Amino acid sequence: MIFFQDPMNRARLISAVKSSRLYILGSVVKAAALQARENLSQEILNRAVVSLEPQGPPKGYVLLSHVVKAFLLPPGQPIPRDHHHYWVALQMAQTFLDLGYGVDVINFHNKTFWPRRDYAMMVDTRWNLERLAPVLNPDCIKVLHIDTAHPLFQNAAEASRLLDLQQRRGVTLKPWRYEVPHLGIEHADYATMNGNRFSMETFRYAGKQIFPVPVAAPVLYPWPDGKDWESCRKHFLWINSGGLVLKGLDLILEAFAGMPDCHLTVCGPIKGEKEFERAYFKELYETPNIHTEGWMDLSSDRFMGLAERCVGILSASASEARSGSVIGGMHAGLIPIISYESGVDVDDFGVVLPRCSVDEIQRAVRRIAGLPGMTLQRMSRRAWDSARSQHTRERWTEVYRSAIDTIFRLHACKTGADGLPRVSGDLASSKRFAASPVPPSIRRAN
Repeated sequence: MIFFQDPMNRARLISAVKSSRLYILGSVVKAAALQARENLSQEILNRAVVSLEPQGPPKGYVLLSHVVKAFLLPPGQPIPRDHHHYWVALQMAQTFLDLGYGVDVINFHNKTFWPRRDYAMMVDTRWNLERLAPVLNPDCIKVLHIDTAHPLFQNAAEASRLLDLQQRRGVTLKPWRYEVPHLGIEHADYATMNGNRFSMETFRYAGKQIFPVPVAAPVLYPWPDGKDWESCRKHFLWINSGGLVLKGLDLILEAFAGMPDCHLTVCGPIKGEKEFERAYFKELYETPNIHTEGWMDLSSDRFMGLAERCVGILSASASEARSGSVIGGMHAGLIPIISYESGVDVDDFGVVLPRCSVDEIQRAVRRIAGLPGMTLQRMSRRAWDSARSQHTRERWTEVYRSAIDTIFRLHACKTGADGLPRVSGDLASSKRFAASPVPPSIRRAN
């Protein structure tokens, strides 16, 4: 027992165990088992098909390729708030149900689904539009719902940031947000997009009409009346998801490491990107004015307390559709200091970083920190008002419904139809799909 009471002895024993062949083999087996379980769970999701019926006879059917997990939650379980796409998928389906259409929902990673009936519209958010467009009925309206900048732009932006990091720090990190490019916009008739002018421009080459929709912010906060603007003026927040180099955390850490009088709180999945954590260990954990909190629930009292102590939210992202983290910060009354590529319009209540250099970030932070308290309060209020008026679930529902109504009308004008597709006859539909070149294994999978 005395042996184990000595910390050095315990450390030596742990090191010896972890370097043994048996421990390494067990770790490999455990990792493989966990990965197999995750793969099985994902495959189950990818093969799921959820069919929803409206009240009364359906006008037709809509195929929705999005996040099917949102439709498979146990009764009574709340919608996850870690990403707004769960609620968005549910509300998309509800929009079509309210219009009188039945809805078939598949996961956007589903590679085996094959249509067995005609659809008035297909809405996809990634790869299925490209795969299924050739076999959809000719009068089906094809809509891409976009929630990122174009994958080619995003991939190039991340590669550029990684190269810059390599030249500055002498370390090579691997891409984290690389996405296989899809051709959804080329196959679509129209698109809806959670984005602003910047992100929409990355898809303009296809010449398709794009309808912007706002962020469906999952949490609303009261206006922080009584906030002490003098005490918070030098405190800033970075909160975002994975892909830390793409999101610009490296640049922001370097900027604050050179500003000891200003404080940065970091909220994000730092532990999930070990190479980044090692490269920036000193900034993350050994720099007095940088405080690393890890992942943060935006609906928690912890976040509310943090927002109360900070004046602004930072985003140096190189590619977004429209940053939900920035919108969430604005809802909490934080002044946005952001890159143009963050995809958020900040008008006169925030700062846009044209180049996102370390020096530029430092100048912007010092500019905000040096403003009078009344000016900070006024900018914060305008940021809060903008988020409240434009980026809520209620506003998203209105804008998306209007976009879908408009798409139906535009399609009717182009085709001479009445805009209300009818249900195809069962006999004609069954004959057409029976003749489709569908492998037997895919038929059984559905």
